[in-house]
Amino acid sequence: MLGLSGDSAGQPSPKAELSVIVITRNEQANLPECLASVGFAREVVVVDCGSTDDTVALAQAAGARVVVTPDWPGFGPQKNRALDLATQPWVLSIDADERVTPALREEILAVLSTGASAADAWSMPRRSSFCGQFMAHSGWYPDRVTRLFRRGSARFSDDLVHERVVVQGRPAQLRNDLLHESFRTLESVLDKANSYSTAGARKMLAEGRRGSLGSALAHGLWAFLRTYVLRLGFLDGRLGLALAIAHAEGTYYRYLKLWLLQREGASS
Repeated sequence: MLGLSGDSAGQPSPKAELSVIVITRNEQANLPECLASVGFAREVVVVDCGSTDDTVALAQAAGARVVVTPDWPGFGPQKNRALDLATQPWVLSIDADERVTPALREEILAVLSTGASAADAWSMPRRSSFCGQFMAHSGWYPDRVTRLFRRGSARFSDDLVHERVVVQGRPAQLRNDLLHESFRTLESVLDKANSYSTAGARKMLAEGRRGSLGSALAHGLWAFLRTYVLRLGFLDGRLGLALAIAHAEGTYYRYLKLWLLQREGASS
């Protein structure tokens, strides 16, 4: 079951009036640690789409409310499905590969108990890892993300990928980090580069944007320079260089796929 928060005497503390929402697909390696980090919430909602591993069973064993959807509408719409299931006054959206640190947990609890009236939505700095190293530069930190908001004051954009929280109300900022175990292995880097570049190319095509082989090369080169030089990726060491190269490749593939999709459309 989801763990109770404890006071200094080790006694269980009341759960916060908070719904945590998580969308999943084959996240058995990440989900237990994620759910353990949000045990202070009164409700956890997991919306799963097609997991073939033990994700659903692990979520149920942890005490989460689990809903399985038959289709995948994209990240934004799927998160809105989870949001529609939340019942508590406040909502915290978290991905399966993210963890609420103890410091962030205490800050959230303080906000909900004493400072919630100061804002309708709160952003937090996110510290992401790349192949086992948490990045301090490269455009990856502080990487503020809005994840905590009053229910009814925010929705997710309908983007298929790189969705964002659209807030109607007063924003504010938290100080402590949300940890993001984003890319544990090179294989996960390559898998996400492939899937994200495909989704990004389709989105750009739907928006009427045009691509070419030259623009793919130019955007890829610019992505490398921006990550490694302008955003000080070189200060992240050898993995900073690897990240800049991976970012350049993902950008190149996104624009290359856009160009190829245009060619397919023109020939059909």
